Amino acid sequence: MSTDSTPAAPAPENTGAPENAGAPAPRARREFNRGPRRDDRKKQPETPLGPDGQAMVEKVVFINRCAKVVKGGRRFSFAALAVVGDQKGKIGVGYGKANEVPDAIKKSTAHAHKRLVSVKLKGDTIPHDVLGVCDGGRVLLKPASPGTGLIAGGAVRAVLEAAGVKNVLTKSMGSSNHIAVVNATVHALQQLRMSNDIAEMRKQA
Repeated sequence: MSTDSTPAAPAPENTGAPENAGAPAPRARREFNRGPRRDDRKKQPETPLGPDGQAMVEKVVFINRCAKVVKGGRRFSFAALAVVGDQKGKIGVGYGKANEVPDAIKKSTAHAHKRLVSVKLKGDTIPHDVLGVCDGGRVLLKPASPGTGLIAGGAVRAVLEAAGVKNVLTKSMGSSNHIAVVNATVHALQQLRMSNDIAEMRKQA
């Protein structure tokens, strides 16, 4: 009794070549030796310096947009209110107008650098209560114990941070106009006197 059996197919020989040997090899990533960027994106911004070479802090308080209607449509211009200070008792307020926001900010900060004034501070707070008034703005400042923080908002906070005050209580009791509030805060800081200054004034009187 015979049985028909088909011969088994020979096993493929393992030549050690990968299965996708016929596929094209992936292209190697080309390395480009690029030079510096044209816009200097990684360049650190320069810290503005005051007339004495001290680092100044610049803060933009408010940007106003004005629209002028002309024959072809509307033309926009911008006005910026900025505050600069060295956080050591020296502050300045500036106002600038331009057709673009960056130009308006640059003008306002330059104007503020030209109008720096010095104020008297007692550590990181103020020596006594004071009320500043300018136009419709009325700002009350009160000294606070360490750890209280800067209890202020908006324009008042920007001025006090630039001056270097860290613990103070404030209250804006007049107009909410940014220019009036900023100038009232500066007026209040300019009225501050130390105890020895008052003693000298009494001796002279």
